[in-house]
Amino acid sequence: MREAFGEQFQIPDGYLNTAATGVPPLRAGRRVAKAVEDWYTAAQPNASFDDEVDASRAAFAALTGTDPDRVAIGSAVSHLIGMVAAALPDNSRVLAVRGEFGSVVRPFVAQADRGITVTEVDLDDLATHVPGHDLVTVAVTQSIDGRTVDLAALRAAAESTGARVLLDVSQAAGWQPLSLGWADWVVGVSHKWLLSPNGACWLACSERGLIEARPHAASWYAAADRWQSLYGAEPVLAAGARGLDTSPIWHAHLGAVESLNWLSTLDLAEVREHCVGLADLLLERLGRAPADSAIVAMDLPEGAGRIAEAGVAASVRAGRVRLSFHLYNTEDDVHQVVRALGR
Repeated sequence: MREAFGEQFQIPDGYLNTAATGVPPLRAGRRVAKAVEDWYTAAQPNASFDDEVDASRAAFAALTGTDPDRVAIGSAVSHLIGMVAAALPDNSRVLAVRGEFGSVVRPFVAQADRGITVTEVDLDDLATHVPGHDLVTVAVTQSIDGRTVDLAALRAAAESTGARVLLDVSQAAGWQPLSLGWADWVVGVSHKWLLSPNGACWLACSERGLIEARPHAASWYAAADRWQSLYGAEPVLAAGARGLDTSPIWHAHLGAVESLNWLSTLDLAEVREHCVGLADLLLERLGRAPADSAIVAMDLPEGAGRIAEAGVAASVRAGRVRLSFHLYNTEDDVHQVVRALGR
């Protein structure tokens, strides 16, 4: 059992894989477990959690610096981005980062039959290539190696050209302070740094982004009066972002409201300092330059097996070992990796 930032976590030593799956606070896990028990014992087999869905919606807005009235919910990032991609005018030009996580870019590639083109550039060159493009889609922190986009430069380039901007915060929200109300769309997933069950996602829209997004996956849950409008073709979609909602995975939002509400009370600058400090300490002990990220990606052709044998949980992405540090990690986790590598 570990304690961090006022919460308890039942997490083993050497767990450095939050970039794949975050471990929830014990309190959040127990609440979800109780709800699952209520389901399989038929105590509340048909329970819905509309209040929790709306609360997680608001908490996501608080963590990203966006407007809670303009946040839609879903169950997969690619589905939410698909509503943006489907609404792009024919022959639109999309700019993306080379090596971007697939869900951030492939919904646009799938629109190629309408003349939508996707150009990929290096992350460091993103802002300079914005002119001549209609939309930029990019993860704030890159899944592949933890590098973070220069948001100030991207914003300036987009505002000077009128390009739309879609930001994915799946590897950023929860450990970085974010103020992204200027972006047209901000999308994120629950089960990484937000320490929630898999199955909850959010899409925050600017005023312009909300007008332009298309509810091409319109569901019963997006109806203005969802519980009284379950059937037929006529029910009117809710005004605003709720009209983009897709059917929620209830238990994911139940856990998310616990974790996100807690995370939104923290000083995220302090959380960032803690996470980046541990990641840079590891790099220092290994004789490498600091990366200023909670995610470390390294070429360890022989060491990957050694750290796994030492009980370190990590991921391999694009042939590199990816280690990720969150608020529940400590220097002991750093030492475990260093010992495994014989340093």
